[in-house]
Amino acid sequence: MSETIPFHGTTIIAVRRGNKLAIGGDGQVTHGSVVLKSTAHKIRKLKGGNVLTGFAGSTADAFSLLERFESKLEQYKGNLKRASVELAKEWRTDRALRRLEAMLVVGDSESMVLLTGQGDVVEPDDNVLGIGSGGSYALAAARALLKHTKLTPRQIVEESLKEAAALCIYTNTNFTIEEI
Repeated sequence: MSETIPFHGTTIIAVRRGNKLAIGGDGQVTHGSVVLKSTAHKIRKLKGGNVLTGFAGSTADAFSLLERFESKLEQYKGNLKRASVELAKEWRTDRALRRLEAMLVVGDSESMVLLTGQGDVVEPDDNVLGIGSGGSYALAAARALLKHTKLTPRQIVEESLKEAAALCIYTNTNFTIEEI
């Protein structure tokens, strides 16, 4: 199963500058062409606020993965990269987990990674990750803002989400942004 899962109804963007990390997401949840909810919170703080996560895809699947990721963080004493690799291995090999349709962006003060059901654990070269239907729009905006401005990660996330909302019909302007 090497094809990418298409996610509609979410934009998640993560930006790191130095040891500051911000992750933000819109609040829209859709089913087909119907907006079911416009104020969803797709960003979570874990490990006493030291780890940020954002998710795209099936909400129930994402919550299952968040619980497992939090368990891995506990098991590996807060080591984000190790917890990410172990979750990705389990996600890829476990028969029930393999069917989960979601993606996670996770980060702390030292690193940030993308986790997928294909077993990917990707740490970006440029300190920016974007997922979901509006993720590419937000990613492009965040890369430009990171490169050409002195804005904080939180400011870059907010501006990038605004750009995605202007372009993606599955993205709204009810943003949740968390930072560490």
